[in-house]
Amino acid sequence: MKIIKLSAIDSTNSFLKEMASNSVVENFTVVVTDNQIKGRGQQGSIWESEAGKNLIFSVFVDFKSLNISDKKYLNYAVSLAVFEVLQQENIPGITIKWPNDILSAKKKIAGILIENSLKGPKISSSVIGIGLNVNQTSFSSSLEKASSLKIISSRTFDLEKLLIEMVTSLKSKIALLNLKAFESIETSYLNVLYKKNIPTMFKDSNDVLFMGIILGISKDGKLQVELEDETFKEFGFKEISFL
Repeated sequence: MKIIKLSAIDSTNSFLKEMASNSVVENFTVVVTDNQIKGRGQQGSIWESEAGKNLIFSVFVDFKSLNISDKKYLNYAVSLAVFEVLQQENIPGITIKWPNDILSAKKKIAGILIENSLKGPKISSSVIGIGLNVNQTSFSSSLEKASSLKIISSRTFDLEKLLIEMVTSLKSKIALLNLKAFESIETSYLNVLYKKNIPTMFKDSNDVLFMGIILGISKDGKLQVELEDETFKEFGFKEISFL
C-alpha cells in the first residue's frame, strides 16, 4: 500500500479527494496525519483530535462494480473493518452505533466518513476517512461521550501498527464487498449493532422522546424501529438520536 504521511492538514479526506481528481491514484492509497485541523464528520459535523495522539487517516478505494443502491454494504464493511481490529486489540464492549460510530461501553472512540464518486448507477471510487481516538486522555466538555483506547485499556498504542492493522482489515472487507457477499456482511454488522433488539429511549428531529426497539436497517440504509404501539418506522441519519 502507498502511505502518504503529513504532519498537519485541514482534512485527510479533502486532500485525498483533490489528489484523486487531479491524478491517477493507486488503489488503497492512504493519507495519514498527526494533526487534522479541520476534521469533518457526518453531514458537516466536526471531528476534534489532539495532535500526535490519535489515528487520523483516509483511504482511496477503487470499485469495478458496486451499485449505488448497495452503498449501505460499503458502510457495513468499513465499520466492521474498524470493529474487528479493536476486538483483536481486546478493547472491551465494542459495538457499532448506526450508522458507523464505533463505541466502547457507550463511549465513542471512532468515527467514519465515506465520500463516494459516482459514475452512472455505480460507485466508481470512495475516499474513506477514519478517526480513531487512541492515546488522547482528555476531551473538551462538549465531547462528554468521547473516549479513547488508552483511557479504556490503560495502554499506550503504536499508531503506525494500528494503521497497518486497520488498512489490512479494510482490504479484507472490501474484498468481500467486491465478491458481493452482502448477506454475510449485513449479518455480521447487525450482530454487533448498538441497542439492537433492546428497548431504548430515542429523540426525533422535533425533540420528541419515544421508546422503540431497533430491528434492522432498510434497503436504503434507514434505521428500522418498532414503536411502543407495535407500528414500525424508518429514520434517516440525523432524524433520530439515542438518549
